[in-house]
Amino acid sequence: MPIRSFTLVIRESDRDIFEAIKKGRKKMETRAATPKYREVEAGDELVFTCGGKKLSKCVLSARVFKTIGSLLKEYQVKDINPAFKTEKELKKMYQSFPGYAEKIKKYGLIALELE
Repeated sequence: MPIRSFTLVIRESDRDIFEAIKKGRKKMETRAATPKYREVEAGDELVFTCGGKKLSKCVLSARVFKTIGSLLKEYQVKDINPAFKTEKELKKMYQSFPGYAEKIKKYGLIALELE
């Protein structure tokens, strides 16, 4: 089966996230598990874009979680965002994305482990 490709946009204000993925310090990407992202599975390619720059990573695994709390039973905060140490910081990050609190409540989160 051919590898599918999904483009994920990272805001310019979050360039540090893009750089952490590029340098291999961030090995997981999480998104609200909307129908678009629920299609992502192991072997697919993620193309991250940020301010005109692009970066490709292969998905090693994709898992859906109903809540941030259930996600954190499997992964540590630093796995999701190396700049953060607490669940409170992580929740604040998700709330900073427009409409994300509602999307997480409706769809949950997908955790995408990167190569």
